[in-house]
Amino acid sequence: MLPADQFAAAFNGTDATPSAILGAFKAAAPHMGISARVVHAIDWLFRFTQPQDWRDGARPIVWPSAALQSADLGVTPTHAKRLNRQLTELGLIVMKDSPNGKRYGRRLPANTGRIIEAYGFDLSPMAVRMPEFIAIADQGRKERTAMAQLRRRASIARNSLRQTLETYQEQAIHDPEIPALKAAFDQTAKTLRQIEVSERLAPVVSELESLAATAREALEIALTYGASQQADAQATVNMSPKGHQNVPHHYNYNPTLNPLQDTVMALGRSSALPATAPSPMDRGGEGRPEKARAARTDRGAHGTVTPDEIVRLAPRLRPYLTTPAPRWTDLVEAADWLRHDLGVSKPLWGDACLTIGRERAAIALAIVSAKPTEHFKSGPAGYFHGMIAKAKAGELNLDRTIWALRRKAPHSAAPQCH
Repeated sequence: MLPADQFAAAFNGTDATPSAILGAFKAAAPHMGISARVVHAIDWLFRFTQPQDWRDGARPIVWPSAALQSADLGVTPTHAKRLNRQLTELGLIVMKDSPNGKRYGRRLPANTGRIIEAYGFDLSPMAVRMPEFIAIADQGRKERTAMAQLRRRASIARNSLRQTLETYQEQAIHDPEIPALKAAFDQTAKTLRQIEVSERLAPVVSELESLAATAREALEIALTYGASQQADAQATVNMSPKGHQNVPHHYNYNPTLNPLQDTVMALGRSSALPATAPSPMDRGGEGRPEKARAARTDRGAHGTVTPDEIVRLAPRLRPYLTTPAPRWTDLVEAADWLRHDLGVSKPLWGDACLTIGRERAAIALAIVSAKPTEHFKSGPAGYFHGMIAKAKAGELNLDRTIWALRRKAPHSAAPQCH
């Protein structure tokens, strides 16, 4: 009873009406975990109080009999005693007992109605806690609004994924990573249904949205390049660049075995690729010959630069590397992470990889990252898009751009060839 006694001792009267105090409590009760039975009991006690009982110098005490309480609340006398104890433990009332243990009280004549003696239920803790009730109710309304918004976002994400999967089926597009993505989505959606707090729900909903967006972007690439190319490329770009635990992170572009076949002859001059043994980054994942691809439309830079030099010229790649001695595959993976910082979308990245190969796409992205912000008119992504457009027109010269970066870079090392 001590907490309730402390609340009662702090009561010095209030200008709030009994109905306002009761309304604040009812609004806060659901967010305080207070049962409807307790709310009903407090509501019933407030029927016996009057406005003057809450003024300075007065005390809001009510004294309904135990028999009346049991009858009106529809409980046994034992249950009524248990309920009164619960109200006290919750800090909502204080029991003021008479010498003989009975509840009674007296008021002045009707013109004032002030209590001159009373023993029973002291409701003053309710007035003292009114600001607390208001704050809890306000926070509860904000939480309810946040939860509604988050669940609406989750529904949109679920609908988006369902529509994406239906389109995959309608267009007869096969993507081996979609089942794993759907399984990850279903598991996240299951977790969502078990959460009732917005702070914990927000990251789960964000994960749902990310998975739905990943599936949609993969579908856009599949529709752009056709079902046959999608099957050949086998998921051209990584299905989950953020590294979702249930979706593998890999690339399956197939560069040709002969580096000269990957170079366009421009202006009667060959590219800077070596004419001897093929470069390690121009081999398949296990050194197996790959089927011929259409000639790429960029010029140079493939055989005249190493991954180490690319990292020195474009240091923004370094945080995304997992090894101090990167290979071309490591560089491509780091570029896929870096593209998020530059605002390069997954479809644009996939277009670049199909147009000039994933290694050259990584070099082009590294070049973009090495340029100052003021260099761009339409942002890094727009500049990268322009580079790929030049590649399609046979006008991209990565070799010349690499040499320009070398001249500007301090303490730049001499170029190395594979």
